[in-house]
Amino acid sequence: MSTPGKAKDLLAQIPEGTKKGPPPVHLWNPDFCGDIDMRIARDGTWYYLGSPIGRKPMVKLFSSIIRREGEDYFLVTPVEKVGIQVDDAPFVAVAMAVEGEGERQLLRFTTQVDDECVAGPAHPLRVERDVDTQQPAPYVRVRTNLDALIGRSVFYQLVELAVPREIDGQVWLGVWSDGVFFPLGPQPD
Repeated sequence: MSTPGKAKDLLAQIPEGTKKGPPPVHLWNPDFCGDIDMRIARDGTWYYLGSPIGRKPMVKLFSSIIRREGEDYFLVTPVEKVGIQVDDAPFVAVAMAVEGEGERQLLRFTTQVDDECVAGPAHPLRVERDVDTQQPAPYVRVRTNLDALIGRSVFYQLVELAVPREIDGQVWLGVWSDGVFFPLGPQPD
């Protein structure tokens, strides 16, 4: 069941001291209060009641209280948990900065809601392939089990940085970040 006005009520429950980073949603275990008509599109646009949310500060606030449980996504406060729809991933990596080179290289991603992460052991990169189209769908872990789809232009930057490396007898193209080699795909013949 979707309840109009619920999003505003949800925002009022977020403690004031959580403005400097994401709140500790992993510590909050309120009762499930139903689904609301909120959706995150594949391009990172947030919708409420079918209309895009145009105020970035509001989107950033909602994005700070998102949590994934299995395949489901929720907005969580200390007293309420509501379900939302996510078309692909809750975030989109819209920019990447490269520091250093080779195995010491760092790849710093920025999402549409200004979260930042450096790809590495805590923030792995992965590339999945669409079963029907075989198009690559690259992701980076942003927060605990929350991923960002890497935007097309950012993925092109990754591909330009790709270097070959043999893994289990096969040559893969991939990128280094924070001491980890992330395969992007097999090297074409």
